[in-house]
Amino acid sequence: MSEGPSTAIIFERRERVFLVLAGVFLSAMTLLNVIGITRFVQLGPLALAVGVLPYPLTFLCTDLICELYGRSRANFLVSVGLGINILILLVLTLGNIVPSVPADTLPPWQVLQLSEPVALPNGQIVSGSIELYSLIYATTSGAVFASMLAYIAAQYCDVQLFHFWKRLTKGRHLWLRNNLSTLVSQWVDATMVVTVTFGAAFLRDELAFQTMLILIVSNYAFKAVVALLDTAPLYLLVHYLRRYLHLAPLELAIPLGQEIEASRTRN
Repeated sequence: MSEGPSTAIIFERRERVFLVLAGVFLSAMTLLNVIGITRFVQLGPLALAVGVLPYPLTFLCTDLICELYGRSRANFLVSVGLGINILILLVLTLGNIVPSVPADTLPPWQVLQLSEPVALPNGQIVSGSIELYSLIYATTSGAVFASMLAYIAAQYCDVQLFHFWKRLTKGRHLWLRNNLSTLVSQWVDATMVVTVTFGAAFLRDELAFQTMLILIVSNYAFKAVVALLDTAPLYLLVHYLRRYLHLAPLELAIPLGQEIEASRTRN
């Protein structure tokens, strides 16, 4: 009869899986901030910012981490994501503050010639020409700030609700806690990110309320549909990963000393 993997191998597997889940989570979150509202796409009846497309992966990753590693690991990852949001905003701001090189030394694609005045998201009206980075900063910095606020509220909401439903159902009905926590947190995220990003334009009467509503509903509808569709992959991944990580039902993939403390907390 063959022996199972050693404790060292199991520990390495658990840390590698966490690293992969954290990498996917942070990549999807960073993509949201980098490409953000630089383009809007039409998916059937839904009008979506292109940065939204990978974002539902973040909720799948946090739900997997909640289920396999516990709330403290999930909250830690959310905190790291918040730090990355702040770093992105600081770098964008620094790039906007630092003086540009002389205009005659800029490559031709660095300066855009505008045929008519354009209102930027920050309310500034530009005409004639504009540096490419200035346009990128104007269209992304506000979206990153909005994303950061929505991110804080939605991700922490998702983690807390996931564990609330897990306690209430005594660890049963994974589909219930996955869907209820994600659907509520997605609504928080969709509402906050659209209202903060476009709130100033709405208050200046540059954006109709109907357009704001379409963006919120489209944003939420896309995320809600993806959240419902990820129930089957979540079950499959939890089933496979529990076997791969040698986890008993309700056991968490954390170091042994922490498992004892976690068991006390659960009891």
